[in-house]
Amino acid sequence: MLPTGLKDNQLRESNSQKVHPQPMEESINQNPEAVEALISKIFTNISSLKSAYIQLQSAHTPYDPEKIQAADKLVISELKNLSELKHFYRENYPKPVCVSPQDSRLAAEIQEQQSLLKTYEVMVKKFQSEIQNKDAEILQLQQQIEEATQKRGKLEKNLKLRGLSTKESEGSGDENGFFPVDLTPELFIFAVEAAFKAIHDFSKPLINMMKAAGWDLDAAANSIEPDVFYAKRAHKKYAFESHICQRMFSGFQQESFSIKSDNVTFTKESFFHQFLALREMDPLDVLGQNPDSIFGKFCRSKYLAVVHPKMEASFFGNFDQRNYVMGGGHPRTPFYQAFLKLAKSIWLLHSLAYSFDPNVKVFQVKRGSEFSEVYMESVVKNLIMDENQKPIVGLMVMPGFWIGGTVIQSRVYLSGVKVAE
Repeated sequence: MLPTGLKDNQLRESNSQKVHPQPMEESINQNPEAVEALISKIFTNISSLKSAYIQLQSAHTPYDPEKIQAADKLVISELKNLSELKHFYRENYPKPVCVSPQDSRLAAEIQEQQSLLKTYEVMVKKFQSEIQNKDAEILQLQQQIEEATQKRGKLEKNLKLRGLSTKESEGSGDENGFFPVDLTPELFIFAVEAAFKAIHDFSKPLINMMKAAGWDLDAAANSIEPDVFYAKRAHKKYAFESHICQRMFSGFQQESFSIKSDNVTFTKESFFHQFLALREMDPLDVLGQNPDSIFGKFCRSKYLAVVHPKMEASFFGNFDQRNYVMGGGHPRTPFYQAFLKLAKSIWLLHSLAYSFDPNVKVFQVKRGSEFSEVYMESVVKNLIMDENQKPIVGLMVMPGFWIGGTVIQSRVYLSGVKVAE
């Protein structure tokens, strides 16, 4: 125990120190490491505040209420920390802490680097999000460009098919209401492509109705052309397309298309006039105006030739539609309307063929003929050819044409040829 007088003296000295603090310059000079540690804490807190603020910003794009709330709390927390440091600095001179100043400074630097790292992570995520958005925009624009290119190609093809240039389409038609058309080989080539597509399009509902009626498609295809070796079972559709084509092109080499009609004069001008008159019209509307026209007779005869009575009976359960056609009518059923699109394309091709001088010649390819790249085109691509054996024609799907000095190849299916997967 200390004497009473000595104890009182120490208490007075202690109270004297509290009432009269040391000057700041003297305190800083005495503890420079402590001041440096405090400053490091301030900078660390500022970095953390910056990181929290960036997180708050990123939570708005895209808008995420939960992230916004969490980031807001983090910003408030860092602001409170900064406020506490400010009050501590004002009310107390920097004092050494229990750990060494070097350790405090190192810890502050580590914390600051961690805050910077969080900031960079947030920025990287934000940039990645922006990149993804830009990639999505680029992909969308590419799709729009592709769609626009396809539409442009279709429009150009239609203009060429109609014989219209951009300037011509802006003008008016002639006195008969027809636009000016150039009778060129290109126009006929487009008509051939349209006819081939029409055959393919009509074969689809025909095959589907055969399936629904319970037909044996393998046996039906074999009855059309027996002993054809198909690379794939799906290729048997070409047998049905060949059947349709053979029936539709029968009589094509004759001006009358084998249709009997009295008091009809055939001239190149009249054929071209038929082509111009029918190309933009709905065939059912044409037949409604004149069901007994030469085109109407053509449609009736070809329908009865393409659609076998057994087919029709299995499809519809009766012969009502067939009897209606045989009686001179043109039913408005979906199946008959699908057929009329095919009939129109073949009729337009025939009219155009006899508009040229000299006439366009049609040629067929017999089954068993050797494949010729000059006169034939395979309907199946990616074929594996045997170098030691020339491929043989199994089916003629579409005939070929001579127009002037130009050859339009026949479309054929090659038998016994493998197809690359």
